[in-house]
Amino acid sequence: MYIPPYHAETDVSTVLSLIETQPLGAWVTVGADGLIANHIPFILDRGRGELGTLRAHVSRANPVWQQLSREVDSLVMFQGPHAYITPSWYPTRLTEGKVVPTWNYVVAHAHGQAHAIEDPHWIAQLLFDLTEHSEAQQAMPWKLADAPQDFIQCLARAVVGIEIPISKLQGKWKLSQDEAMADRLGTVEGLAALGDANSVALAHLVRQQIK
Repeated sequence: MYIPPYHAETDVSTVLSLIETQPLGAWVTVGADGLIANHIPFILDRGRGELGTLRAHVSRANPVWQQLSREVDSLVMFQGPHAYITPSWYPTRLTEGKVVPTWNYVVAHAHGQAHAIEDPHWIAQLLFDLTEHSEAQQAMPWKLADAPQDFIQCLARAVVGIEIPISKLQGKWKLSQDEAMADRLGTVEGLAALGDANSVALAHLVRQQIK
């Protein structure tokens, strides 16, 4: 990923936080016939490895777990808030006119050697952890124990675990850092005025970069 210095997010904890809050990863690995891409939710274990370890599961019917490369690392991409930025928010369009549209976004790229895990105890713990993490914000969190155990065990046998110790972590926070200050402030106002959760979150991130 191309990252100009002013767009680089070098704080590891900040990048890992994006993974935790946006757990659906675009996972790309190399198989027998070339690149394989899957979109699956990951859970991050910060306590395992210098940069943490990603855990997930795929259907046993998905051939990806049998084709994992031992020579080329996998890449998992996590996308945060993003939006089109219109020059109509830039005050300098009226004075200088040298403005063009852009796109603001935050992304995390995690690299690492992926391997498959078929151990039923590992898979059971993953399913528990993933459910607990995903249900945490619900008013009445659903738990694995709420379903018949033979039903859960049957489904668990139909999946394979995936573990990726993170060996390289990149963060790109493209948040108007290379624009004039007046235009950056205009971007904050424009995004906030849109009112939707994504735009408001992005406005907050742009404001943080200004501060």
